[in-house]
Amino acid sequence: MAATLAGCNIQIHSQPDPSLGSDTMLVSGDTGSPTFQRVFNPFLPNKRTATNYVFEPLILQNPLDGELTPWLASKYTLPNASTIDMTIRSGVSWSDGHMMTVGDVIFTFELLKKFPALDSFGAWASLASVEAKGDHVVFHLKKPDSPAVAIIGNTLIVSERHWKDVKTPTTYEDPNPVGTGPFTVGAFAPQQYSMDRNPSYWQADKIQVEHIVLPATNTQLDLVAKGYDWAYAFISDVKGTWGKANQSNKWWFPVGGVISLVPNLTKAPFNDENLRQGISHALDRDRIAGSASEGYMEAATTVGLLLPNQKKYLDPSIPNSGLITQDKKAAMDYFQKAGYTLKGSSLVNSAGEQLSFAITTANGYSDWLRAVQEVGKQLGEVGIKVTIKAPQPAGYQAALANGDYDMAMGGTGGGDVFQAYNNLLSSTFYEPTGKQASNNFQRFKNAEADRLLAAYQGTTDATEQQQSIRGLQQIMYQQLPVIGLYYGGLWGLFSTQKFTGWPSANDAYMAPQTYGVAPLAILTHLKKDEGGK
Repeated sequence: MAATLAGCNIQIHSQPDPSLGSDTMLVSGDTGSPTFQRVFNPFLPNKRTATNYVFEPLILQNPLDGELTPWLASKYTLPNASTIDMTIRSGVSWSDGHMMTVGDVIFTFELLKKFPALDSFGAWASLASVEAKGDHVVFHLKKPDSPAVAIIGNTLIVSERHWKDVKTPTTYEDPNPVGTGPFTVGAFAPQQYSMDRNPSYWQADKIQVEHIVLPATNTQLDLVAKGYDWAYAFISDVKGTWGKANQSNKWWFPVGGVISLVPNLTKAPFNDENLRQGISHALDRDRIAGSASEGYMEAATTVGLLLPNQKKYLDPSIPNSGLITQDKKAAMDYFQKAGYTLKGSSLVNSAGEQLSFAITTANGYSDWLRAVQEVGKQLGEVGIKVTIKAPQPAGYQAALANGDYDMAMGGTGGGDVFQAYNNLLSSTFYEPTGKQASNNFQRFKNAEADRLLAAYQGTTDATEQQQSIRGLQQIMYQQLPVIGLYYGGLWGLFSTQKFTGWPSANDAYMAPQTYGVAPLAILTHLKKDEGGK
């Protein structure tokens, strides 16, 4: 559909659906498979996207830079690296009219402890116990682990009154949810459902959207033609399609991750950092980024940070912010150190065998496929033979988890700088080939990385944490456990015809996502456009 839109010479115009009022938002935020199931249990993986418009966390974390904002907790402190003290916000009511209490928070965490399958954020991987102290909840951790505040804070809180008699929470669909959030479930049908403004919301004065309508089918043509107010989608030629359809249509594609080559470090020659450096220096990242993202995103550095989002963490001693420009001579020097020389047009080892390997990507990820094709072309120019494997997404994920690949395309990094490095580098996730890993798919083991991660966890001092982050950047830059290529985007599409106040490069208060916790920040920022601009 993207190609169809990009190649279409018929101008598509878009206007709001006249059947929807000026206070109603049309959102492409959920997709039926092929129809909607009424699942609003906030702990189930198949919950409706708008579940996060109903339930709220203790702390709101911005996926762009990891910044934390107190939410159902009005304040949080870390008396030490093993203790988190949250003050539970007063004056918050559930959508059934009852007041939220400290007891609801305690109940939620005890529920997740009793039913670990519900603990999707992994709060109890860090928690030892939870206790109430007046209007505070104190979280005692198993060990010093200050960054656990984000994981614990992200947990969605449920009502004890509504949940206490649920016999099987792991399968409970919660079709009529009771939450503290800005919306409640309205009309529900297999092809479309709606959310209605919660008049008892604790920030009701900030909510100017009365209704949200979420259709089950959202093709790119639908997005452009049907007057959507908000969508999260990649569109080819966004300026010529979405932008031209209506002058009120805006977009913002901020950095949301790093798309990287993930080498299998248990296999030769990928376990040789000289070989990895050679591959890194052989690549023109600008060409790769342009090919993969149609020019929307830029080349990424090798230090693992999301720039410019996380610029404050950047180690100034690393040249060019860790961005490696193509240098074929340097690449050949590294290849030679790894035992490879150029013979004719082939890069060969001492036995005369050409360096050849497969890059695994997921079928259907068109931007990754374009990137892999460009990588293969460029490595071919230095004598390396690259083939492409593209299993279905489930098969791709299984290959990474089991270590059944040579090199893979993968998404790394994240707004929470510690969790991004921990998931990528910690040996606690290390599993031998053939056994499933949950993170650290490249199977990296490094004592200094583990020391730096533990040092970060063991302190609440921001300066000391910054030193650890800089040390981890040095490891990324020098050892290349993964080879960063280009930034992955967050594909925010908005219309200002009804509502203004969307996040933007000039006001990056939240990622432009229709899912997760982001909508809570966005929906409390939006204003009705009284001028109709």
